[in-house]
Amino acid sequence: MGGTQPRIGLNLKVAQKQILTPGLVQMVSVLALNRLELREMINEEMIANPVLEEVPEDAPTVEEVSLKADSNGTGELVPGEGQTENGNRDSFEEIDFGSFFRDYLDPGFKAPAGEVYEKASFENFLSQPSSLADHLDWQLSVSKSSEAVRSAAESIIGNLNEDGYLSTTLEEITRTGGHEQADVESALAMVQEFDPLGVAARDVRECLLIQLRTLAPENTLAAQIVSDHLKLLQNKHYREIARALDRPVPAVEKAIEIIRKLDPRPGQRYNKEQPQLIEPDVFIVKTSSGYEVRLNEDGLPQLRLSRHYRRLLSDGASTREVRSYVKERCNSALQLIKNIEQRKHTIVRVCESIIQRQTEFLEKGIDHLRPMMIKEVAEEVGVHPSTVSRAVANKYAHTPQGVYELRYFFSESVQGPQGGNTSLIRLKRIVKKMIEEEDSAHPLTDEVIMQHLRQQGFNVTRRTVAKYREDMKIPSTHQRRVKG
Repeated sequence: MGGTQPRIGLNLKVAQKQILTPGLVQMVSVLALNRLELREMINEEMIANPVLEEVPEDAPTVEEVSLKADSNGTGELVPGEGQTENGNRDSFEEIDFGSFFRDYLDPGFKAPAGEVYEKASFENFLSQPSSLADHLDWQLSVSKSSEAVRSAAESIIGNLNEDGYLSTTLEEITRTGGHEQADVESALAMVQEFDPLGVAARDVRECLLIQLRTLAPENTLAAQIVSDHLKLLQNKHYREIARALDRPVPAVEKAIEIIRKLDPRPGQRYNKEQPQLIEPDVFIVKTSSGYEVRLNEDGLPQLRLSRHYRRLLSDGASTREVRSYVKERCNSALQLIKNIEQRKHTIVRVCESIIQRQTEFLEKGIDHLRPMMIKEVAEEVGVHPSTVSRAVANKYAHTPQGVYELRYFFSESVQGPQGGNTSLIRLKRIVKKMIEEEDSAHPLTDEVIMQHLRQQGFNVTRRTVAKYREDMKIPSTHQRRVKG
């Protein structure tokens, strides 16, 4: 028999692999919270986890505790040097907690000691929360796509129910909307990349798979369970799942713990009807060296681990069960602290990118707002575009020009010779000003406004002008006409 025989052997390969952990799922949730929601969440966690406690306002320094991250970087507490699993000695008190914060806390998060700067009063600032459609429409407006795909995406967004699921078929959207099937499929893929993760799914299986795919594409076990054994999961038949997948029961249970932290109704977060109080999450302040981002942490509890519970880990009189419980609670507490610091880091990085692109707005006002797309900022910060959407949604910045929702700074550019550096918001303001200055007895038609804009170098259609006018809640020409 000729030919080369296959060579059998072992090969070692080093590769980076993203593993979806409950902590990562929590990080996604924490990032989506605005300042008021974060404060409420922290208070709930302090009630649920006795190891967490608030640092007193008069505490001189951050208390030193120990953390030794495991090799996977999960933040799990592990035996340190001289520590044994039988509880004879614990190095929990001996390692500087500051090393943990140096990994996750940017020095720019807090204003220099003793520095005082003026803050406006926000007690009476109210905002109507964005609906799910509003949030998705905004992301669509600052995403790059063809006009045909954008139109199909608008049809998809218009057919989502309160839970964020697609309430009709793609075939029906294609037929009733006059779209091409390929455009509808591309539009669905684009919308499913938007925040909140899992939106535009057609069933709960697809909703969960979208979240797993975006958060951790390498986590195949959780995806297999959702894809092939969802009914067994719903009935809590974990051993049957383990047998079907030929995996150990503990591994299956760990994957299921992750799945349970996903959101099967992603649209519900945007169904709040009551107005919400505005408290800026960040202050954008002008200094001698330029503009700086400072997080608004007034009233937010600063967290640390309880000294009493940490002592239980090194107390030889503590039982193994007590030590195991305290260690698990400490891991959970440290993970929350880490995720809160990561939230700060992400918001600051996004705001720094906004400052870099919108300096003229900060100096001169809204007429100098420049076009800015989500993808550009995501690439600069090094995160997924949906992470940027999550970082700016329902969060406000106090700037030299007033208080603005962070997502307000994102806007597509206008077509035409003069459109490249003109944001859509600026163009709408031009249209609004034309209408405000019109002769009420002879109001401008959308056609006339279109012609004026084209003379100024903006390539728009009459239909586009009508859409801008409707977005700004401006009545039609007939409704604006005042009869003498």
